[in-house]
Amino acid sequence: MTTAVTRLTIVESKLFVRDTMSVVMGIAFPAVLLLLLGFAIPGFREATDDLNGLRPIDIYVPIVLAMAICTTSVSVLPTYLATYRERGVLRRLATTPVGPVKLLSAQLVVNGVGTLIAIALAVAVGTAAFGVDLPQQVPGFLIALVLGTAAMFAVGLLIAAVAPRAKTATGIGMLVYFPMLFFAGVWTPGPVMPDGLRRVSDFTPLGAASQAMQDSWTGTFPSALHLVVMAAYVAVAGALAARLFRWE
Repeated sequence: MTTAVTRLTIVESKLFVRDTMSVVMGIAFPAVLLLLLGFAIPGFREATDDLNGLRPIDIYVPIVLAMAICTTSVSVLPTYLATYRERGVLRRLATTPVGPVKLLSAQLVVNGVGTLIAIALAVAVGTAAFGVDLPQQVPGFLIALVLGTAAMFAVGLLIAAVAPRAKTATGIGMLVYFPMLFFAGVWTPGPVMPDGLRRVSDFTPLGAASQAMQDSWTGTFPSALHLVVMAAYVAVAGALAARLFRWE
């Protein structure tokens, strides 16, 4: 099985790289957005009392990392899997020794690696171009990153499970994508988000992940609430995806 998954992963990686939109939006865009925010918006690199002495760019690095997670999980992954279902690839693989589960595993590996590359690029841009410090609470950051990624990939698999066609998966993905980014603080960062919206954000998977990464970035271990919320989405959305997923 390991050899089959490895071969499929290599093939899926090549297909991913050839898809310009997936590479641009899934890998490059978070870092590019950070550059645009830092250089184009006046005052973005200046400390402000509204952010407890931090610069807006310091706050936005973990938010952009949340965006990177969201893009691959609910925009790229579901569309690929729904395309394979629509074209009968999953059904045909079910009759071969390879099996559709191995293809699913390869897709998770490819999109997971793509997410890590996007995160690494964004962190590199933040530190090199704007002098943003690395996370001060490293264990907390890693836990938040892993749980947040797992939660959003579970949501993405749930979308893929119920979408019969690629266009449907893309449509559902976009309906999920933009609200998730909103609650993650892309337009209104957590520290300045109204209390009511902040409370709703705490119970969304990407909002919890974004806030947990922001906390760990400034030296505070993520709150139990955010960790429990992310773990709950992993369990519930993952279980629903497994139950509802169809190969044809």
